[in-house]
Amino acid sequence: MPNCPKASDARLPDLVSGQRFTHKKPALRWLLCHVRQPHACVAKAEWPRAGLYTWFMRSSKVSASARQSARASAALSGKPQGHAAHEVRIIGGQWRRTRLKVIDKPGLRPTPDRVRETLFNWLGQDLAGWRCVDAFAGTGALGLEAASRGAASVLMLEQDPALVSALQAHVVRLQAGMVQVQRTDAIAALQRLPAGSVDLVFIDPPFDGPWFESALKAAAAAVPLGGWVYLEAPVAWTDEALGVWGLKVERHLKAGAVHAHLLQRTA
Repeated sequence: MPNCPKASDARLPDLVSGQRFTHKKPALRWLLCHVRQPHACVAKAEWPRAGLYTWFMRSSKVSASARQSARASAALSGKPQGHAAHEVRIIGGQWRRTRLKVIDKPGLRPTPDRVRETLFNWLGQDLAGWRCVDAFAGTGALGLEAASRGAASVLMLEQDPALVSALQAHVVRLQAGMVQVQRTDAIAALQRLPAGSVDLVFIDPPFDGPWFESALKAAAAAVPLGGWVYLEAPVAWTDEALGVWGLKVERHLKAGAVHAHLLQRTA
């Protein structure tokens, strides 16, 4: 690049020694040069002397692009990324913006924030007085969101002992007296519920398992006519497939590999 001052130019600031600019225009030209073409203006041999160059590499679009590429590579490798992979955030209600730690376990798939926000928009935000069951509770994101929004009771069903302990810790931290955690088989527990005894059942089982049909059948029996079932699945379910249990798709959302369904019992 023409008229590009060298990193060794005495008029440039030295971030190590603390020298200040003596001539602003040449230094400014050097700065602009390195933001646009960071490698063209400074030879590798001069890099250790170019303290300002290092600073710009950390803060410029070049380094931002490098960080983005690194994050993408890590995501493809399946490694957790920062807080997003180890926390869930309650979106609304009395515990709004509260972050809860999540155990790093293979196959654990918290419902994304955007999907939960959409779901509770569908349900009307305020769940005051509702009786809810979070089957296959996992991180507890769905059940705790319902409790935060006023649900009278939330029963969380989970079989993994480590996840059960984490759920119990969340309940203690939030002082969530309306939430009960049970270590049990989710489908068996749903089948034991009295018919029509709950208003809303969340079903979000592991996607690679055979639980969907059994869970839907048990959930449909647990809610009354007009009651609700929320389903997350790797494929979209149709009214024809759900009709055998008296369920109908009221809302559907696809987010990545997740199909989110709000089902209502109509028969």
